[in-house]
Amino acid sequence: MADAGDTLTYRDGEPFPGRIGTTRDDSVPAWPVGPTAPDGAPNVLLVVLDDVGFAQLGCFGSDIATPNLDRLAAEGLRYRNFHTTAMCSPTRACLMTGRNHHTCAMGGITDLALGYPGYHGRIPRSCGFVAEMLRQQGWATFAVGKWHLAPSDELHAAASRQRWPLGQGFERYYGFIGAETNQYTPDLTIDNRSVRFDPPPGYHLTEDLADQAITMVDDLRAADPDKPFYLYLAFGACHAPHQAPAEFIDRYAGHFDGGWDRWRQQVFERQLAEGIMPTGSQLSPRPDWVQDWDALPDRERRLYARMMEVFAGFLTHTDHHLGRLLDHLAATGELDRTLVIALSDNGASAEGGPHGTFNENLLFNALPHDLDANLARVHQLGGPDTYGHYPWGWAMAGNTPFKRWKRETHEGGIGDPLIVRHPSIPDRGAVRHHYTHAVDVAATILDLCGVEAPAVLNGVAQDPLAGRSMAASLADPAAAEFRTTQYYEQFACRAIYHEGWKAVAFHSMGLVRYSPDDDPLRPFDQDRWELYHVAEDPSECTDLAEAMPDTLRELQDIWWREAGRYSALPLQSGRAFAEGRPSQIRDRQRFVYRAGTAPVSEEVAPNTKLRAHRIVASFAVPDGGAEGVLLAQGGRFGGYSLYLLDGVAQYTMNFAGLQETTLRAPAPLEPGNHEVVAELAPIGGLAMRAELLVDGVTVGTADIDRTAPFRFALAGEGLCCGYDDGTAVAAAYQSPFPFTGTIRDVVVEVGGSAAERRRAHAEHAWKTQ
Repeated sequence: MADAGDTLTYRDGEPFPGRIGTTRDDSVPAWPVGPTAPDGAPNVLLVVLDDVGFAQLGCFGSDIATPNLDRLAAEGLRYRNFHTTAMCSPTRACLMTGRNHHTCAMGGITDLALGYPGYHGRIPRSCGFVAEMLRQQGWATFAVGKWHLAPSDELHAAASRQRWPLGQGFERYYGFIGAETNQYTPDLTIDNRSVRFDPPPGYHLTEDLADQAITMVDDLRAADPDKPFYLYLAFGACHAPHQAPAEFIDRYAGHFDGGWDRWRQQVFERQLAEGIMPTGSQLSPRPDWVQDWDALPDRERRLYARMMEVFAGFLTHTDHHLGRLLDHLAATGELDRTLVIALSDNGASAEGGPHGTFNENLLFNALPHDLDANLARVHQLGGPDTYGHYPWGWAMAGNTPFKRWKRETHEGGIGDPLIVRHPSIPDRGAVRHHYTHAVDVAATILDLCGVEAPAVLNGVAQDPLAGRSMAASLADPAAAEFRTTQYYEQFACRAIYHEGWKAVAFHSMGLVRYSPDDDPLRPFDQDRWELYHVAEDPSECTDLAEAMPDTLRELQDIWWREAGRYSALPLQSGRAFAEGRPSQIRDRQRFVYRAGTAPVSEEVAPNTKLRAHRIVASFAVPDGGAEGVLLAQGGRFGGYSLYLLDGVAQYTMNFAGLQETTLRAPAPLEPGNHEVVAELAPIGGLAMRAELLVDGVTVGTADIDRTAPFRFALAGEGLCCGYDDGTAVAAAYQSPFPFTGTIRDVVVEVGGSAAERRRAHAEHAWKTQ
């Protein structure tokens, strides 16, 4: 029997409020009670757009139709001085935790990790997620859409799920776990399970994500009419690939024929007229490396205009399906009890380079975009046969009136749209000018939910929040500034904001060079720092560095202080795919695959690029013959496939969707056991020699003059045995093209050092820029 002074607990340490005596008569029962949110606690809907620039929403001056986001702004507030980290994973880490991105070890995207505390890509447990904090206080927590917050080497069937959504406080998840995906044939994860997915006719991921968000809310309400929810909805739009239904794209036919210079001027005039930009703001000049639209050849103007029509259709299509969710919340009485926050994760992207591209993956292989290939596919842009991105002239325009773009720390990279809808707002539709940052979103959510960030979460001491709540500014446009200092670093581009001033330095990351003197190997101490009084010059037009050197030095000193405080050092611009990170799976040169297993991510698949290797498929052909994929990696926009077509053994290497090279046997295989081998070896540059053998006899050879040096695909199209997921590597068949015989196994044997090959890839990339 417990003494009267004893404190009784359940097994998990929760206090037991009853009494335990020797018998039931002298005992008092009590039941464990789960957490319950306070009465009247709000729902939270956090909407994150991808690569949408400051000026691309209608409510921020654009003429692209975004009526549902505009409605949110009309019923809420626009924060015109909101800032991000200039990249997706780092910004999302800030949003999810309320800490700076280097504190979260997310100095860059998860794929380009470095072996330093601020950059290794594994968010520490001391940076607890808002989802976990709210879940423990009685909220239902749902994540839908893009994640990109788990290390790229943990995106496979053998990986820990600790940093997947369900490991970070979300109770349900539906979306894609990596950086980007094909909108027509996405790689999907449900909760902790990657799924094989054969999309139905007319499928588009954005529509699916909206449906899933609605379903999660409805499922919750079917069980509990009162429990508040936290719904994180992260669309793939408008990140590449720019893909949308034709009816949304075609409504913009001819709309952008006037070009980016004229469109930019018109947007800026609307921004001034609507008070989005303060009186006295200037439009930053077009840099000389961005083409003068009027000087372009007619065929290029038509191509670039069409690429922007695709982007606009993609954005309007996304807005439409967000509107379905908002309408559903309104119809069910949820919207007015919901804090809605909508934003973009970084500025508009210039990753399409000067000409745009039909296949964004060329950039990630350090290869130039191909203007002629783009022109040849102009009528396919936006559809399933392209993986496109617009040219950087439209990125510049999308960030109006700011300089530069995504990846960089001028305002075009870090200045983004933010919309907040909440019942406390007295002057709905207004513009707020308070300086805010992505870390402040998490702090605001907790504040308006009445939840304090805990000092200890799940037994781990927590880093303090860097964010500050902007709740006071919701109710009062004259509320005091809550963020007076904020540092920035991305690919060694640096910036510091302090009390209305900003110092910023550009450093080339190397993938794209804007001018001959744009040298990624230039020492950091030779980078030129600029100085702007952004309180009066928000578009960074008047550089005061020479006129006010003391102020510049003071801000530089603050940057170094903050960089040390938040683990932003050491500086490094050029980054490969987690170069040097030790694998959690033992290194080997022989890989064995069996039919029907889940796709293997490129991170842990055998690295065959520019490396001697053999693919040995052992299988049986039944009476009547067989066909289908034996082993495939990648898809329509780059990869390889070993397969039978009409019974004939074939090997296809697809170079970036530009060139297919196929080796074929002379005749179909007879019923019985067979061994088909594809053997490749590098022969210089990007070229490889390929040989196809059937039952030990060479049936074809070819010199393939171009192969991918770094990545086959960024869209999650993994290595598959017995089928080809997503898009088809070879135009000769349609995915999934399952093998109709019996595969014993497929063995991949690689030779040479992967590290040596990576160095060769890097050397080639530098030489060919």
